[in-house]
Amino acid sequence: MRRTITGYHRDEESHWVAELDCGHNQHVRHSPPWVVRPWVTTPAGRQSMLGTELDCRKCDRGEGTDRG
Repeated sequence: MRRTITGYHRDEESHWVAELDCGHNQHVRHSPPWVVRPWVTTPAGRQSMLGTELDCRKCDRGEGTDRG
């Protein structure tokens, strides 16, 4: 299911995590050659992706939210 990025935070290992409008979180790593997301590496890049959609597998599985 497609969900919108509303914000970001870093996890305990300092990896970037996208916060989605459904209440789930999803890692957004840049680890070429497997995952190429250079936008994650800069504040401007992350800002430019706010409002775009990612596939949320947690929604597909019917999982509860990650927040609160």
